[in-house]
Amino acid sequence: MKDSAGQPAPPLESAELEVAMQAARAGGEVVSRYYRDGVTMRHKQQDQSYNLVSDADEESEQAIIQVISAAFPTHAILAEESRQDAATAEMLWIVDPIDGTNNFAHSIPHFAISIACYREGQPLCGVIYNPIREDWYLTVRGQGAWFNGKRAAVSQTDRLDESLVALGFYYDRGQMMEATLATMRSLFQEKVHGIRRFGTASLDLCQVACGQAGAYFEYQLSPWDFAAGRLFVEEAGGLCTTCHGDPLPLQGTSLLASNSLLHGTLLEIISRHWTRENSAAFLRDS
Repeated sequence: MKDSAGQPAPPLESAELEVAMQAARAGGEVVSRYYRDGVTMRHKQQDQSYNLVSDADEESEQAIIQVISAAFPTHAILAEESRQDAATAEMLWIVDPIDGTNNFAHSIPHFAISIACYREGQPLCGVIYNPIREDWYLTVRGQGAWFNGKRAAVSQTDRLDESLVALGFYYDRGQMMEATLATMRSLFQEKVHGIRRFGTASLDLCQVACGQAGAYFEYQLSPWDFAAGRLFVEEAGGLCTTCHGDPLPLQGTSLLASNSLLHGTLLEIISRHWTRENSAAFLRDS
């Protein structure tokens, strides 16, 4: 098997993965052009100057959708910017055309295209692609997780004081932000090696899967942020749940990804600062 650029790829067998790679390459060409030539950013919401979007996001998404629709015209697509078919569709593609838009806006080459295919609510395959660094993260259910042709595996430590923990901040800068900061403080008290905030959920998940971070959490994400990355973590031997230990839904949710050995300890810390009641109230009011 070769990837969409003709390079050797890991021994993964999936027609959906082949199409996902082609779509990621098409989106990557758009994103790389804007990254090189420049782009004007816009605010998604008038009162949130930090929630950005651009022509690059929209054109990348259309290029991705075109490839998927040509190959599978009856499949549904849930995409961040333009097309949001029902998440309950039997065959569903979930697309983030630029995960890490703020990094992209500031010319930081740490962002990715994320594409996943789900059948009856369960992930079949996923591609996460950084077109600037030419990094490919590929996974197929039951066939492992692969980073640039090498098999990925989570870390094997069960100690927080031997781990890095990654986290993310949602756009909310009120109670949820304060809860995240409080959780950071608690993790430092557990003597973690450090806290990292890279600003790209899909790549944070890949870092857990590749054994670089012991865990990653965020109190609010959209399905396109984690749809491919959660399978990448699971196929690398890790575990993904909500921040309260529940299975991940295909809707806005909290997320904790870990090497599985740290999961129980982290759930106790993370859920202490953002309770089920906090989460329900946030979703009701947003």
